[in-house]
Amino acid sequence: MTTRDHRALTPEAVKKLNEKWDCGTVNKSRFAVIKGVPVADIGIAGYLLLAGLAIGKRWRLLAAAAVPAFAFSLYLAHIEKDILEVWCIYCVISLGIITLITFLSLIALVMDWRRGGQSRESTA
Repeated sequence: MTTRDHRALTPEAVKKLNEKWDCGTVNKSRFAVIKGVPVADIGIAGYLLLAGLAIGKRWRLLAAAAVPAFAFSLYLAHIEKDILEVWCIYCVISLGIITLITFLSLIALVMDWRRGGQSRESTA
């Protein structure tokens, strides 16, 4: 970084940045837990499920799980943006990851259908 860049990070600029990016606020909010289960734990379990489905080449099930996971991530992003008015960087990264997984799972599903559905679901 140049000296000019360092001078641009005034205490006021840092405070304004920190007002919009605060994982602590998100994680301590009433939205961080669903029926006693932390949303982060739900996310970890979801990613493990998606990984297992991808490894097993279960494209239909992967897409069927990824789409609602993506929708749930969008819902959580709405809560951060419109209700809490603060973002968690980890949540934003997770939204990017689930967006990519959803997109790729739908591509894999279409490719599997074009090949005649030769994934494990076809033979099961």
